[in-house]
Amino acid sequence: MKYFILIIFLTSLLLLSGCAGKNDALAEHLTKEGVLMYGAFWCSACAQQKAILGKSFKKVNYVECSTPDGQAQTPICIQEEISSYPTWQFADGTKVTGVFTTQQLAEKSGFKG
Repeated sequence: MKYFILIIFLTSLLLLSGCAGKNDALAEHLTKEGVLMYGAFWCSACAQQKAILGKSFKKVNYVECSTPDGQAQTPICIQEEISSYPTWQFADGTKVTGVFTTQQLAEKSGFKG
């Protein structure tokens, strides 16, 4: 019985891992439009933003702003004057900071999906 449950669990895991994220179309649109998300691996708000996008986040253009030791900012983020995380930069150059819903990101980027 244990093996049967294990087989069912592993099969389910394999099937689900191959599924597209529910926000793939939005994430692909953000990337196509040149939208960037600046963040840091230690940032809890960034983790929240990633969770909102779920599996689809891997399709978003993400810029890591923290050095590996978490003690400094990367040169690109200094150059772009990123002071808070997450910061979204849109194609027109505008930057907004904070955690956004998928609806808010869609509106800000002109996504009509």
